[in-house]
This record gives sequence, structure tokens and C-alpha cells, in this order.
Amino acid sequence: MSMAYEEYMKQMLKPMREELVRAGFKELLTEEDVEQFIDNVEGTTLVVVNSVCGCAAGLARPAVTQAIMQSEKKPDHLVTVFAGQEKEATAKMREYFTGYEPSSPSMALLKGKEVVHFIPRHEIEGHSMEAIMENLLAAFEQNC
Repeated sequence: MSMAYEEYMKQMLKPMREELVRAGFKELLTEEDVEQFIDNVEGTTLVVVNSVCGCAAGLARPAVTQAIMQSEKKPDHLVTVFAGQEKEATAKMREYFTGYEPSSPSMALLKGKEVVHFIPRHEIEGHSMEAIMENLLAAFEQNC
């Protein structure tokens, strides 16, 4: 791949990454980042599998950032991996989503290493931002 292409993609994706980082999410960029995080995590974690698609931009990222801002009960940790970009990190994180098909965008709420709530793409695409937020808020209320 050319360096010009890689730089173009890096610049193109920057706002997609920053939207979650500004909301308090930590990017896990490598397989090792994911392993280290999961091996040492305690409490609840919201994982967002980020994506370049329209439903990530128009629904998933806005819904999750608003849910985090509005909820009194919040996950202890907020992390994100970027599907199609950090492929190894995303694949490693998905190993912990036992019983769930790979989906991007998607959101997983974990207690320790166990998924207690999962929102796949088909529960994002075609739904309103408010419905996705309510889904997240209910999960936070029940599990955080």
C-alpha cells in the first residue's frame, strides 16, 4: 500500500476516532493492547467496535456518546477498537464476544470478561438514535 493512501486514510478516519476519544473512550490499537486490557480489567466495560459506515457515524457513535453523558450509572471503563483498521485488535476483542457474530459497528457491555449485553449492527442500522440510547441506558441501569 502506498504511503499516500495510508496517510489519506489516517486523516479521513481521524474525526471518526476522535468522536469516541472525546467522549472518554480509550482506543485499543493492537492485539497486545486488547489482551493487556482484558487480562487486568475489573468492573464493567463498554466496548464499541467502531466503523466507517454511515450507521456508525449517524447512529452508533452519537447514541453511545449521548448515553454516556446522560446516564447516572456508567461503565467503569470505555474502550474502542476500529473494525477494518486495527484488524488484529478487533479480531482479538471479538474473541471475548462468545456467542455473538462479528458485527460492526457494535457495542458490548462486559462485566469482567463476560458479555452481559450486546448490540449488533442490525440493532443499530434502521433504528433511531434515541432507541439505541435507550437500549444502552437500560443496560447501564441493569449492569453498572
